Amino acid sequence: MSNTDNRSTASLLSDLVSEVTALMRQEMLLAKTEISEKINQLGLAGASLATGGAVLFAGFLVLLSAAVLGLALVVPAWLAALLIGAVVAIIGGVMLMKGLHDLRAEELAPRRTIQSLKRDKQLAQEHIGG
Repeated sequence: MSNTDNRSTASLLSDLVSEVTALMRQEMLLAKTEISEKINQLGLAGASLATGGAVLFAGFLVLLSAAVLGLALVVPAWLAALLIGAVVAIIGGVMLMKGLHDLRAEELAPRRTIQSLKRDKQLAQEHIGG
């Protein structure tokens, strides 16, 4: 092997290391950016849920009181309160289950970063293996 071949190989290896390092930095920056976006998204959604929920809850309590008072004209007051309470509890349970479903870990995963890393791995395997 001549001195020229050694320099070419050394130069190629140096370029490869430099490009892999740059790629990893870009992937880390992408991951950091995407995770930051997800955290901001959660914060905004949480604030919106809390504020809207408090206002909705206040109005809902007034409406429930009106429903109990209206139903109490037809049935005893205790039965009216029991019926309205049961219906509200069932609706609340369904809404709670939906909220828990929406907070699954899969929804919060940094998908773009994961896909990019998979592509990088595949490209690296193709270049190394082929």
